[in-house]
Amino acid sequence: MTTVNKQVSIFPLLLSNFIGTMGFSIVLPFLVFLVIDFGGNSLVYGILAAIYPAFQLIGAPLLGRWSDTIGRKKVLLISNGGTFVGWVVFLIALFVPVWNIYSVNSIILGTFVITLPLIILFLARALDGITGGNISVANAYLADISTDKSRSKNFGKMAISSNLGFIVGPALAGILGSTVYKEILPVLAAVFISLISLIVIAFMLKESKVTATATTATTTTASLVEISEKESIRKVFSCEPKECYKIPNPKNLSFLDVFRLKDISFLLVLYFFIFLGFNIYYTSFPIHAVSGLKWTVTEMGIFYSVLSGVMILVQGPVLKKALQKFSEEKLVVIGSFILGVNFALFRFNSTILVYVALILFALGNGLMWPSFMSILSKRAGTVHQGVIQGVGSSMGSLASIIGLIMGGLLYNLIGPTTFLISAVVIFMVFVMSFKLLKAKEPAR
Repeated sequence: MTTVNKQVSIFPLLLSNFIGTMGFSIVLPFLVFLVIDFGGNSLVYGILAAIYPAFQLIGAPLLGRWSDTIGRKKVLLISNGGTFVGWVVFLIALFVPVWNIYSVNSIILGTFVITLPLIILFLARALDGITGGNISVANAYLADISTDKSRSKNFGKMAISSNLGFIVGPALAGILGSTVYKEILPVLAAVFISLISLIVIAFMLKESKVTATATTATTTTASLVEISEKESIRKVFSCEPKECYKIPNPKNLSFLDVFRLKDISFLLVLYFFIFLGFNIYYTSFPIHAVSGLKWTVTEMGIFYSVLSGVMILVQGPVLKKALQKFSEEKLVVIGSFILGVNFALFRFNSTILVYVALILFALGNGLMWPSFMSILSKRAGTVHQGVIQGVGSSMGSLASIIGLIMGGLLYNLIGPTTFLISAVVIFMVFVMSFKLLKAKEPAR
């Protein structure tokens, strides 16, 4: 059995996480503009957004197994190396001539052209997705080097580094994208940022020296803390990677066995619908911001940065005070209702209402999601925690893929009314969540 190194500094990991999330989020304000300029429409944008989680479903489990056998640092190098290569390919797409390959003119699919730059963008996102286990492995690394006393504080620092990255990234994109070079400077920045992250991991990060033979108790405890501590702004932008390392499962539950556990099947259904409603919105909003609100890259960058900042406020002092007055079950009910109202407000072509919706988005999500994940953790118990969280993550990934593609297709057909579909899905969660008030937490 390999000894866990509890003396390793977490600064390189925090720095790498900050740099990585900043690099990822820098694409948010301008990706939709690129897709439209290269001949795509809302459906193409939705499919492009879905490429990352789709390929992540393939690569993440493999990276997780490797991290248990060859070490966390090596897998982090592979993952961040894939991100770097992905951004280089992304940059190449900006300089390739827009050659039309295939045109589509359909009532359902809309009008768009498959061009060479679009194909290269798809390749770039696929490369990043197939190696996209960096955040999950980073969390596993952090669990390796944390003691019981420092674990909560360390995961809190990890969440802060992610949140800061999601504030700086869109803001940087807004500033750089407003120049005459447009998207070239933000993508160059992303290439440079991912290279720095790779260098930090290679030369500053020490191996945590934990293998698959590490103690079950340590891993299980770390997992429970991760559920409550690592929730961050990544969830808001639908880029939280699937957990790619497995916790020992003494009874070797299958996927179907998990759904037979008391209360768990209902929670997993809620998990799916929450992600479905959010991801329909994630595709349709950028298209709406460009075509309906007529926003520029700078205005998109400001929006995402403000949303990230408000989310940090809600997930901190606001949630803490709310938990003193309400149970987690009630916060899921309250938060889902607020989110439903928020999505309905996006239906209108008003920047003022969009920012009102932004506040409601941050409030509803900040109250609902951490509370929901805590409930799932408690109902799962300690024995099957890992497999249940893994199935939940898979449900979220599946809903993300469906929702992202559906959002693009729906916006092409019905325009801003798509937001009402998101609202209906979340209001379904609101109605269903009343069942949580009646359910009792199982004895352990």
